[in-house]
Amino acid sequence: MISVSNLTVEFSGVPLFNNISFLVNPRDRIGLTGKNGAGKSTLLKVLCGRQPYDNGQVSIPKGLTIGYLPQHLSVQDTRSVYAEAQSAFVEVKALEKEIAQLNSQLAERTDYESDEYMALINRLTEKNDRFHLLSGHNIDGEIESTLLGLGFERTDFERPTAEFSGGWRMRIELAKVILQHPDVLLLDEPTNHLDIESVQWFEDMLKTYEGAVIVVSHDRAFLDNLTNRTIEISLGKIYDFKVPYSQYVVQRQEQLAQQMAAFENQQKMIEDTEKFIERFRYKATKAVQVQSRIKQLEKVERIEVDEFDNSAMHFRFPPAPHSGQVVVETKAMTKRFGDKVVLNDIDFTLERGQKVAFVGRNGEGKTTMAKVILGIHPCDGVVKIGHNVKIGYYAQNQSEMLDDNKTVFQTIDEIAKGEIRTKIRDILASFLFRGEDIDKKVSILSGGEKARLSMAKLLLEPANLLVLDEPTNHLDMRSKDILKQALINYDGTLIVVSHDRDFLDGMVNIVYEFRHQKIKQHLGGIGDFLYHKKLENMRQFEMGQKSETPALAKNPKADEQKTKAQPVATQSKLSYEEQKEQERRQRKAKKAVEDSEALIVEYEAAIAEMDNQLANHPENATTEFFEKYEAAKKQLADELNNWERLTMELEGLGV
Repeated sequence: MISVSNLTVEFSGVPLFNNISFLVNPRDRIGLTGKNGAGKSTLLKVLCGRQPYDNGQVSIPKGLTIGYLPQHLSVQDTRSVYAEAQSAFVEVKALEKEIAQLNSQLAERTDYESDEYMALINRLTEKNDRFHLLSGHNIDGEIESTLLGLGFERTDFERPTAEFSGGWRMRIELAKVILQHPDVLLLDEPTNHLDIESVQWFEDMLKTYEGAVIVVSHDRAFLDNLTNRTIEISLGKIYDFKVPYSQYVVQRQEQLAQQMAAFENQQKMIEDTEKFIERFRYKATKAVQVQSRIKQLEKVERIEVDEFDNSAMHFRFPPAPHSGQVVVETKAMTKRFGDKVVLNDIDFTLERGQKVAFVGRNGEGKTTMAKVILGIHPCDGVVKIGHNVKIGYYAQNQSEMLDDNKTVFQTIDEIAKGEIRTKIRDILASFLFRGEDIDKKVSILSGGEKARLSMAKLLLEPANLLVLDEPTNHLDMRSKDILKQALINYDGTLIVVSHDRDFLDGMVNIVYEFRHQKIKQHLGGIGDFLYHKKLENMRQFEMGQKSETPALAKNPKADEQKTKAQPVATQSKLSYEEQKEQERRQRKAKKAVEDSEALIVEYEAAIAEMDNQLANHPENATTEFFEKYEAAKKQLADELNNWERLTMELEGLGV
């Protein structure tokens, strides 16, 4: 579909990418990863034509449609949520109008045998096919299911988009991109503003999406559940593996270890050969051997070990001062914004050393609860902060609260007090601000750099209660892992608002779910919470299956053995003629399975050959080639289904 060949992008003469090449295939699910500043967002902009490049080639077939969701949006709120979503169907509306015009022209003509009439028929067929492909017959249903899946209520549909926060505005843009049904979806951090339930809906939707998907994300669980391929950008190069992210990390480490072992073995061989040459260079009796070794060295293809960017922030939270046993307590707490009740009659107790997660759909009051605890939002009812509790707070928009006109050093220097001032450079270095980096203006920092700077501010004063609101937004994988480990080792009390399942897993031991103005406590980690949520959603189904499930669950092995034994017992009771007929059917079914397996091998070989052509000669890939490629993949998929059916038939005959 999209071919990238020897792509080079430079900024101020410094290469961001250097001669990178890869191919995007239909139905690919690619996770684009790398450290903050590696160039992930830039690569997406190049693919959709929003960013020029210095050298190389990006080949996109004619007619291929690309949908792009940037990380940061510049929007104008002039319509309702529903009307904004409807704007995604510009092409459908144009097709609808054109189809009506073509039908009108056909109704007026009587030259049914003419070439012009047939041309109109063909054009109408083509437009109708495109109209149905874009689900033009079900626009309202698609809009509704997409908006509901992304967390909107039906009562939100007619509200002006100006009433929504930036996170919800991003969801509207995401809905518009999805509803356009592009051949390739380019998504830059799409889960940053989604809650856990919406992320799960989004995953399921993308798994069945007909086109290719390239997603930039630092959500490991999201990438592992969705992607089948990982491309990492590191130091201007790309590393492309056909596995999800977690498997990629393992395989990449194995590859580096193998490279290093091969490099060390080769260096030992080169060293031994050079010693031999030096020792016998001037001995006539060894002249032939010396010349042979010299030629051998000249032919050696030197192994190069991939450069590995192992820079990472390193820090630990300061020891937490001792606090009272009860850190936070609320009784009958209610929070309103005007007439709107966000939290109603909340009783909540947080004890020393507990690490809790606030989860739930956006707008249900997680951040509001955090700000009530911090004293930022006044409320009705009782809110008590325990004895000697010192709070450290990381806001969801913490990065936006930094002063763009100050330097990195000034940002920390203005709030550091006492002895800690002597350690400012060390603190900044631990967050990867070294040398001239500390003199950079905040305005030119990337999202990840701003997040790290905001995190550094938390270390300036020891706290025994940390309240972190979406702390992982914009942090790369390695920084997230380091922050997670630091929070696991933290000896104070923790409240974290996050939708990142992998980040929360193993870190928190209590989950509070926010829903319908109330909170509900779930003991255990995020994995337990999600498991029980799925059970709740399936409860009705399970009640319908209640009479059957326990019996099946008692001894599945016994049932399996009974099933396997049944055809044998039945066969022993057959007459001679029936046995012969049974054997004939078995042979026929076995031959059908073997023929199907041979076809599968043939189709797989043909696809592998085409993949090889695309990888080595992407410039030769024509529209006709892609049509053949798609046809071969469909044949393979159909034959795999056929093989599965034939195999089940064969097993049913007792083979």
